[in-house]
Amino acid sequence: MELQDFATMLPPARRLMGLDVGTKTIGVAVSDATRFIATPLETVQRKKLALDLDRLAALAAERQVAGIVIGLPVNMDGTMGPRVQSVRQFAKDCAARLQLPIAFWDERWSTAAVTRQLIAEDASRKKRAEVVDRMAAAYILQGALDYLRGQAGGR
Repeated sequence: MELQDFATMLPPARRLMGLDVGTKTIGVAVSDATRFIATPLETVQRKKLALDLDRLAALAAERQVAGIVIGLPVNMDGTMGPRVQSVRQFAKDCAARLQLPIAFWDERWSTAAVTRQLIAEDASRKKRAEVVDRMAAAYILQGALDYLRGQAGGR
């Protein structure tokens, strides 16, 4: 779903959740209720789809999430590869289980940007591995929040 359409489906003063969906982990971030800032939350170790979705549902319920933004792994040249199909299927399963609107956000630069930031902060390789997925989810979500705020201000 396009972010403009997504925004019209959201109730005011409710959080959004951002996801960086990988094959082994799912980075999770949440916004504040004003949808101004994204914060890394946790990294879910992927097990089985049902268990993964159960964990995401629990996090969404605990934080009263109104919608989800999922990073779409578009190739650097803008084409859609097999990972895009996999993430779209995950989103479909997620929407069915969580009963929340879902939108996609281009994640091409998220992991690279977060990794550069962590290296600049002199984080060890082990520390980077522990936090990169949830920080990438926050980067994805923050991009969507900034876009939505810009759209609202432009009306």
